[in-house]
Amino acid sequence: MGKVLIIGAGGVGTVVVHKVAQNHAVFTEIMLASRTKSKCDVIAADVKQRYGVNVATAQVDADNVNELIALFNDYKPELVINVALPYQDLTIMDACLATGVNYLDTANYEPKDEAHFEYSWQWAYQQRFKDAGLTAILGCGFDPGVTSVFTAYAAKHHFDEIHYLDIVDCNAGDHGKAFATNFNPEINIREVTQKGKYWENGQWVETEPHEIHKPLNYPEIGPKESYVIYHEELESLVKNFPTLKRARFWMTFGQEYLTHLRVIQNIGMARIDEVEYNGVKIVPIQFLKAVLPNPGDLGENYTGWTSIGCRISGIKDGKPKTYYIYNNCSHEAAFTETGTQGVSYTTGVPATIGALMFMTGQWRQPGVFNVEEFNPDPFLEQLGKQGLPWVELTDIDLEL
Repeated sequence: MGKVLIIGAGGVGTVVVHKVAQNHAVFTEIMLASRTKSKCDVIAADVKQRYGVNVATAQVDADNVNELIALFNDYKPELVINVALPYQDLTIMDACLATGVNYLDTANYEPKDEAHFEYSWQWAYQQRFKDAGLTAILGCGFDPGVTSVFTAYAAKHHFDEIHYLDIVDCNAGDHGKAFATNFNPEINIREVTQKGKYWENGQWVETEPHEIHKPLNYPEIGPKESYVIYHEELESLVKNFPTLKRARFWMTFGQEYLTHLRVIQNIGMARIDEVEYNGVKIVPIQFLKAVLPNPGDLGENYTGWTSIGCRISGIKDGKPKTYYIYNNCSHEAAFTETGTQGVSYTTGVPATIGALMFMTGQWRQPGVFNVEEFNPDPFLEQLGKQGLPWVELTDIDLEL
């Protein structure tokens, strides 16, 4: 049915290629491209061995619009799945507009020189994509992504008004490393060290990093200390669900992880500006990325589970209601299937499902959209089938 181009050959890109290949009846032609073609070739060879599906590969610098345009014009994909770096969202969107290609990503744009992310840059493309008759699907990972679809599903089927939303993200896995990040270290550290922020009573409330925290119980895992941080889906969810009185995002961190983060910040290794070393300009956080474990290599010895979901309260038929919808994902099972750890798996599977929704015409509309603006039902129907089964609990203590 469709020709797809995947940009990015890290852990998430690996999962996307595997899952797209498993759905070869829909994705009839597949290409994987990244800055380093040899990485693409290794993934393509593995997919060929496992599924008998051919994956073409290419080298492209996703920072370079002209290189992207040349690749898109040569391959002529119907859809680009962007699992490169968030810095590259706008260049890829520009290339899509220049070549008439549809677009999907998993994380919103952020500039290289500022630890700050928001949707305004990509929302500004709305009219251009609409005029071009092209679809752009934003934030189709797990969080953002599945958590936003969970919220839309709750609003459609369980509530007349959603009042309180708490997205809870627990990684209870153990990779055996003294310190490692579960996705790109540069992006990960920038995200979790910035100030917290949540929505309450029609305005944003800013907090110091990790200022608000409490233990929360996660299904099949137990209590884990959880911290309020800012996460990008809050921005679109409070816009698209205006009955929300409060919306927060919680993430678990171990004490050892937080200690490492504090040291990294205190010694200046989290800096994103250039410093001069032996006559060469380097960015400390980029140097740190080079010496930390590669997130894509953590899977083999990773044990335990992730648990991510939405705890929601509001009104149904004039009565208060609580609702919890979540997925638990095994790191070991993710590695067995795709050779990656669970955090990559939980991002790559939803990106593939979003692409399925587009290719089958269920999420296809000119313009720029966050995933909660589409029908959640067919997406969630696929979520379990593609490896991420979900659970619903109602009328329970949400602990929040």
